Amino acid sequence: MFLASIGLTAEIDFPSIGLAGLLALIVGVTVGHFFTKKKMSGIATQQENLGLVARQKAEEEAQEIRGRADQDANRIRKEAELRVKDEYFQKRDEFNRETEKMRTDLRDLERKLEKKEDNLEQRQTQIQKKERDLEKSQKKLAEKQEVLDKQSNDLEVTLTEQKKLLSQITGMSREDAEKLLMARVEEELSGEIGERIRKHEEGLKSITDQKSREILASAIQRYAAQHTAETTVSTVDIPSDDVKGRIIGREGRNIRTFEKVTGVDVIVDDTPGVVIVSAFDNIRRETARLALAKLIQDGRIHPTRIEEVVLETQQEMEKHINEIGRKAVVDADVGHVHEKLVHLLGRLKFRTSYSQNVLQHSLEVCHLSGMMAAELGLDSKLARRCALLHDIGKAADHEMEGGHPKIGAELAKRYGETNKDVLHAIIGHHDDITVDHIYTVIVAAADAISASRPGARRETLEKYVKRLEQLEAIACGFPGIEQAFAIQAGRELRVVANANQINDADSLRICREIAKSIEEQLDYPGEIKVTVVREQRFIEIAR
Repeated sequence: MFLASIGLTAEIDFPSIGLAGLLALIVGVTVGHFFTKKKMSGIATQQENLGLVARQKAEEEAQEIRGRADQDANRIRKEAELRVKDEYFQKRDEFNRETEKMRTDLRDLERKLEKKEDNLEQRQTQIQKKERDLEKSQKKLAEKQEVLDKQSNDLEVTLTEQKKLLSQITGMSREDAEKLLMARVEEELSGEIGERIRKHEEGLKSITDQKSREILASAIQRYAAQHTAETTVSTVDIPSDDVKGRIIGREGRNIRTFEKVTGVDVIVDDTPGVVIVSAFDNIRRETARLALAKLIQDGRIHPTRIEEVVLETQQEMEKHINEIGRKAVVDADVGHVHEKLVHLLGRLKFRTSYSQNVLQHSLEVCHLSGMMAAELGLDSKLARRCALLHDIGKAADHEMEGGHPKIGAELAKRYGETNKDVLHAIIGHHDDITVDHIYTVIVAAADAISASRPGARRETLEKYVKRLEQLEAIACGFPGIEQAFAIQAGRELRVVANANQINDADSLRICREIAKSIEEQLDYPGEIKVTVVREQRFIEIAR
């Protein structure tokens, strides 16, 4: 505008125009710099004002934070002080309670001690009094003893004088007079004495016979137990006849495995609702019965499962045997018995003698012996102990050599039985040795009473069992044979051979030799089938 105004009023002078422009530029730059500096100064001032406000605000916030922190610190300190005070009061109360309890206990103890001291003083006073009385009694006895000694001496002198006078009058010595007197007395009383002795012996025999009959009759009447003959078969109930097929298995593998691992004979016939387990060994039969019942209930019936269940049942059977033995000891009331003897007593539950259960027989003999001993004024508990253990050898008679009395005495002595009456009753109740203990006589009488009860025993079963045991013993006597099981009522013998020691050719040879030995050593009706089983199993686990 300045240039334009110049241009409008005057003639254009280019040099002048340039100078003016330069001046205008300088003036513009100066003015712009001034305004710019002023603006920057305003901005700086504004920033300083803003910074001052921010610092004031920060300081206020810091003061506020410090205030809150102080308040929190005071609150935490007060809470801590309160907790410390609470704990202090609790500890003080606990300490006071414990102290009061200790004081109470000490007071009770002091009272007890004072009472004991009073009792001791009273006892001491009584003892002193008794000592004084005893001293007085001893003095009196000493005085009496002196008087008696003096009288005895005077009597001896008088007797000596009288004997001398009598000898002078009769003209005989003392020995001659005694012989003459005894000869006359014997001559006069010999007949009377013999008659009295005879009457006394007859009366004594009559009394003893009558007393023994009363004792035996009383014992038998007081213990009138029932007897049930043991059998060789057990039945297992099944939910349906379809289970029979599963028990047999494909091509009979299940029933073969079961019979092999248990040593029993499983009879699956047309009888509805039951399967029969047959074996002469009651432990095997009961184990097989329980295992079969478990398999039927479980539903999984195959060879591997059969072996697992049978092994588990055998372990349970051992525990059950121990429980039976402990119960028998408690019923007999004979005091402590070694655990091994308890186990053997439990095994007697599954042992028969002429079809009579040996454990029940032992308990019956135990109670009968206790009653008879009580009637005779003897130790009934000792008599019961002798009777309870008298047949203990039957639990291991197939494992040791000798009769069951000798085996039983050895086992009882081995397991801590030291009473001579008990050991003598075990080894002598069958008159194998000279009987010189009264308890052995009582046990033998009670044993005869128990065995002679009507229906208590059957001789045929005992012979049958012995024949089966002999069958198994003959087979087990050959080398390489692990197990032998007599089944089918003794008509079949199954022998398990060790596959690592015997090959197929040896199995055939041993089978023939076993059959030949049975023909030579045993008497039996019909035929006996001998089966030798040799089996190898290889097991690997895929992981």
